[in-house]
Amino acid sequence: MSRPFPSRSASPSSFVRVNGKIRAREVRCIGVDGQQLGVITLADAINQARAHGVDLVEIAPNATPPVCRMVDFGKYRYEMAKKEKESKKHQHANKVKEIQLSPGIDPHDFGVKLTRAIDFLCEDMKVKVTLKFRGREMAHKEFGFLQINKFIKETELFAHPDFEPKLIGKGINLMLSPLPRNKRAKNPNLNPESGDDHDEETPPSSATPKQKNPVAPQPPAAEAPPAFNNNPFAQIDAKPEP
Repeated sequence: MSRPFPSRSASPSSFVRVNGKIRAREVRCIGVDGQQLGVITLADAINQARAHGVDLVEIAPNATPPVCRMVDFGKYRYEMAKKEKESKKHQHANKVKEIQLSPGIDPHDFGVKLTRAIDFLCEDMKVKVTLKFRGREMAHKEFGFLQINKFIKETELFAHPDFEPKLIGKGINLMLSPLPRNKRAKNPNLNPESGDDHDEETPPSSATPKQKNPVAPQPPAAEAPPAFNNNPFAQIDAKPEP
């Protein structure tokens, strides 16, 4: 059974009408060189496209009349797929991840949340930082702003704040946007072994480390006595004759 409407997961170029599948009687045609040919009949447009060895592709079906272009359909699908791939690269910038802090957050917890925020920013996602006051913490809002400003300073190589931290209700809100990739530092959590200094200081596993207190070599241990004291084969010379 054929689908009356295309599925949401399908590519837009999969449902483009080509040549005889175009339903309009007249089309506004664009030539091979990109120049407008005006409104002509569908049959004339298909004949001209075949004369140039290309296809007639409907690029604007909702226009009146529909707009068609003379182009190689395989090349057209490649261009559409390339544009669709480029647009997906910028979809992460629309995603927002939230990080929650507190005025008296533990340094270890602060580091964990900072690491998560850097991971999100390096994936081109925005980070919303929220710090909430509870009970008597509202009397000392300066501690909350200290944590927020510290968070901004720690992420300055990866993002910039969209606005100054604002006190809204019983919390402070902050929005961080990732820097462009050419101006953004690399994610330190993905390359823990990078750096030439670390490689020079750490000897390779195959090298034998020097011992500070060398131990004198021990003489070889004496051979253990035979298991049986009365061995009948002890006096037999097993050397082959010359």
